[in-house]
Amino acid sequence: MYMQVTTSETATGPSARSLRLSDLWRLLTQNRKVSFGLIVLGFFLLLAIVGPLIVAQDPNAFSPDRLAPPSASHWLGTTQTGQDVLAQVIVGTRISVFMGIAIGVMTMLISIGIGLASGYYGGWVDEILSMITNIFLVLPTLPLAILLAAFIAYKGPLTIVIVLTVTGWSWGARVLRAQTLSMRSRECIESARASGESDWRIIFYEILPNEIAIVAAQLLGTIIYAILAETGLEFLGLGDITAVSWGTMLYWAGNNDALLLGAWWWFLPPGLCIALLGAGLTFINFGIDEIANPRLRGKRKQKRQESDKRSATPPELNEAQIPVEQA
Repeated sequence: MYMQVTTSETATGPSARSLRLSDLWRLLTQNRKVSFGLIVLGFFLLLAIVGPLIVAQDPNAFSPDRLAPPSASHWLGTTQTGQDVLAQVIVGTRISVFMGIAIGVMTMLISIGIGLASGYYGGWVDEILSMITNIFLVLPTLPLAILLAAFIAYKGPLTIVIVLTVTGWSWGARVLRAQTLSMRSRECIESARASGESDWRIIFYEILPNEIAIVAAQLLGTIIYAILAETGLEFLGLGDITAVSWGTMLYWAGNNDALLLGAWWWFLPPGLCIALLGAGLTFINFGIDEIANPRLRGKRKQKRQESDKRSATPPELNEAQIPVEQA
C-alpha cells in the first residue's frame, strides 16, 4: 500500500505542476498587455543576441559618407564621421538591454535578501536592516549615481552596473519587508515553523512564492529604471564613450549638434528603441498587476462580459419589422 501511494503521488506531481504552468501561460497569453510586452521584449532580446552576428559591419568604422541621410547603402544614415547608424543601433542593443537586465536582477536579489530577512526575523535584525534601507531611501538616487560615476576612476559598463545596483535596491526591499511582515504570522507559516522547517526554507518556499507577483513587477520596473539611468549616465559622458550603446549614441549626437544640423536619423533611432522597450516592459508590468490583483482581474472580467453581451444583443428592429402578436 505504501508503494502504491508513493507511486500515485509521483505520477500526479508532474501533471499538477504542468497544469499550473499551462494555466499561468494561458493567463499571460490571454492578457493583451502582457502579450504585446512579451513580443516587444522578445524582439529586442533576439536583436541583442542575433543582430551583431548578422550585421558584420564595424559600428566604429569611418567612411566618406558623412551625415548621409537614410538610403539603400545606409538604411538609417551615417554619423558626422561616416559611421553607420544601423550597425550602432544593433550592436548597442546588446549592451543596453543586457546591462538593464543585469542591473535589474542584481538589484532585485539584494532587495529580496534584505526585505525578506528584515520582515521575517524582526527585532534587532529588522532595526539594523531598516535603518540601512531608510538611509538609501532618503538619498537622491540619480544625483548620487552621477556623483559616484563621476568620481570613480574606471569608466565602463561595470562601473554603471555597480553604481545603479548600489543606489536602486532600497525601494524594493522596503515593499518586500512590509509584505513579509504581514505574512509571517499567517497559519501556514506558523505550521511550517512548528513542524521544524528551517528559516531559509520557510522564507524561500513559503513566503517568497506568495510574493512572486510583487517581485516580478518590481523587477520589470527596476529594469526600466536601469535602462533609463544607464542611458542618462552615458549621455552625460560618465560611462565608456568609446563603447557602442544607445546612451553613447545620444552622447555623440548631442556633442556634435545633430539636432541643429537636422540629422534626425542620428538620435531618433536610439531614442525610439529606448521608448519602445520601456513601453513593452511597462505593458508587461501592468498585465501582471491585472493578473495578480483580484480586484483588477474582476473588473477586467466584468468589462469583457459586458462587451460580450453587447456584441451578442441583436440590433434593434424597426416598427415595420416587429411581428404583430396574435391573440
